[in-house]
Amino acid sequence: MAPLPGAELVQTPLQLYRYLLRCCRQLPTKGIQEHYKHAVRQGFRVHSDEDNPERILQIIKRAIEDADWIMNKYKKHN
Repeated sequence: MAPLPGAELVQTPLQLYRYLLRCCRQLPTKGIQEHYKHAVRQGFRVHSDEDNPERILQIIKRAIEDADWIMNKYKKHN
């Protein structure tokens, strides 16, 4: 299960970035939203020099799985 509709359409780093920021907006408090927005930006900086298409798809898949876990974590606590 994806955190937001459209996860299956994410194929590029830019699409992933936008998708993850949309996920952040669904989180319950401003503090939590800012924390995860910062984490998303850091993740993109760390991987900005990645040029292997296979590795990029792997990173995208893992980021969506992580977003799913985070969204479910906060849904259960509310």
